[in-house]
Amino acid sequence: MKKKFTKLGIITALAVILVWGTAAVAKNETPFTLKIGFIPAEDELPLFVGKERGDFAHAGVDLRLVPFASAVERDTAFRAGQLDGIVCDLVAVGLFGKGGMDVKVASITLGAKPEEGRFALLAAPGSGITSPSELKGVPVGVSNNSIIEFVNYQLLSAAGLKPEEIKTIEIPKVPVRLEMLINGQVKAATLPDPIAALAEAKGAKVIASDTEFEVNLSPIVYVFTDKALKEKSLALNMFYKTYTDIVQEINEDPEKFRSYLLENCRIPKLIEDEYPVPQFPLPTIPTKAEWDLVMDWMVEKGLLKAALPYEDYFTSKYVVQ
Repeated sequence: MKKKFTKLGIITALAVILVWGTAAVAKNETPFTLKIGFIPAEDELPLFVGKERGDFAHAGVDLRLVPFASAVERDTAFRAGQLDGIVCDLVAVGLFGKGGMDVKVASITLGAKPEEGRFALLAAPGSGITSPSELKGVPVGVSNNSIIEFVNYQLLSAAGLKPEEIKTIEIPKVPVRLEMLINGQVKAATLPDPIAALAEAKGAKVIASDTEFEVNLSPIVYVFTDKALKEKSLALNMFYKTYTDIVQEINEDPEKFRSYLLENCRIPKLIEDEYPVPQFPLPTIPTKAEWDLVMDWMVEKGLLKAALPYEDYFTSKYVVQ
């Protein structure tokens, strides 16, 4: 989609580049370079579409997508200042805040509504478990100190389990957690889609999911450093205008973008024909209630000494009404 720029806008952009000076040139970067780190998933579909078609480049944004194999690698690079932003969850944002990192959530990629970006609690094939209430004292496969453990806790609490009745076993790698679930090495596990959908296809049974809640438990978000928000505000404005156009296009005809989903978002082959192309929200941010729920859990678990203020970690600048 072609973007029109005024003469004043072009002059402003050139002025910003000149302010950056030769240091930016040496790193082959400009104020319009945005480096976003992520673990490849359906959440990033609009980024893949815009990057491959040249939408972002046409808008003047040098978008550099940096994939990582794990959250640890992604977060390490982010803390080291190698990225302007990342795609992550609210537990990760809380941990950045704990470490004193100045960051803000700029928008949700998936999870503005509970039905977006499902996380599911599944029982192993042949386990005979049909309800989360049957998991009292039963270890559930999770990754510790993560959005997975948070969602698992909320699902089991909603089923009436007391904190001391909720037991977990740490299986940090998702493929290993899936394999152990399917093989009956754990009686239950909490998994994100599309791996949860793959587990279903292999015989596991969904006994609870975060799609059943009024408040969304697992929004996936774009988080940027305060430095990037300040120094690359013009690039972010153009990024979000373009991103909004792409999201609207995907939502109008999702099947048109199935090839991008299958090529980039690690949808397992067993379910690739029936797995739906996601509907994405226009740029918005999580509510204070959603943040507070995460904060309460992190404080109770000892991950934080005190809740972090909502207003310090969210910006509504890019929200589309």
